[in-house]
Amino acid sequence: MSAIAAAAPGSRALVIAIVAGEASGDALGAPLMRALREALAPRKLTFIGVGGQAMEGEGLRSLFPLSEISVMGFSAVLARLPLILRRIRETAAVIVATNPDALVIIDSPDFTHRVARRVRSKLTKLPVIDYVSPSVWAWRPGRARAMRAYVDHVLALLPFEPAAHRRLGGPRCTYVGHPLSERLGDFLPSPDEQAAREASPPVLLVLPGSRRMEIRRLLPVFGEAVAKLGSMHPIRPVLPAVEELEAEIIAQTREWPIAPEIVKGEAAKLSAFRVARAALAASGTVTLELALAGVPTVAAYKVGGMEIRILRALVTAPFVLLPNLILGEAAMPELIQEACSSEALTAALAPLLEETTQRRAQIAALERVRERVAVAGASPAERAARVVISELTRG
Repeated sequence: MSAIAAAAPGSRALVIAIVAGEASGDALGAPLMRALREALAPRKLTFIGVGGQAMEGEGLRSLFPLSEISVMGFSAVLARLPLILRRIRETAAVIVATNPDALVIIDSPDFTHRVARRVRSKLTKLPVIDYVSPSVWAWRPGRARAMRAYVDHVLALLPFEPAAHRRLGGPRCTYVGHPLSERLGDFLPSPDEQAAREASPPVLLVLPGSRRMEIRRLLPVFGEAVAKLGSMHPIRPVLPAVEELEAEIIAQTREWPIAPEIVKGEAAKLSAFRVARAALAASGTVTLELALAGVPTVAAYKVGGMEIRILRALVTAPFVLLPNLILGEAAMPELIQEACSSEALTAALAPLLEETTQRRAQIAALERVRERVAVAGASPAERAARVVISELTRG
């Protein structure tokens, strides 16, 4: 029996409620379930709650299909709101009736936090663990303190989040590691790939996003920037595309003066990352992947007029990009909204394709990002499991 299992209360079977709200939460929940089962062996462990295919593969019988609540966009959420509210009530009622040993909620705070609040109102002593902190450090910071009423411990994916929760009066918070921290080796170039990174013409990654609206807003201006760069010196643009958007991307790039090489699939994307000299990317998790690969990047984003007004009114974070938030400095240029022009993108990218002060400074900064994200020893799921088990033994 492991030391963790020995520390857990009693020898009876344990029941853990675990609730995810979308595919990304399902991807985090499955390894956590596996880590909990291994840490607590030989004790019997049963899971109840909501999850997708990955969590069901670890033994969860989801209360309903995850696809019912995994929707994006205001209009889509509004259309399903009655169903979503009913599922919140039903999920909380099942958990309360089961009276498990702990509740783990995973991301999707609009759904999972509402479930947790309902459960905590009935089971006041039940340990509640939130896997993935809401972005309280970026907007609506008052949520951190409010969470203390129904969350006992937050499992953070980003290294600066524990300090943010302390500053904002939030629940106990532990950095367990970003899922990408388990894949650091996937991003490092081999000697041959490093040589390709330094070869001419340089590979320029073009990453306009993984959602249709992002593609439509960003790809035209990205295309103009690629054309301008290509007129200055030779480049080899490579565009990793998600399968469902491939046809639209091909149609939109057909008239580019320099046709991009379109690649599909995770393996091809990672291979392109390892040989790229620089990248032009939409703001998002991909900027952290590029940082871990050591690819100097210029990031951009555009949203609709109403959305940008809301964001400017609510967002308090000094930066948008994850690498910049991790470092607390503007290591990667952020060209947002009006600043996202082909002229500005070209001016920011051009120095990153040559051996310049700007390129060397960003490469050094990206190495610091890698150092801060890296966690030695246990995986993020194993670290998360330790915290969950520690909450089982409290009080």
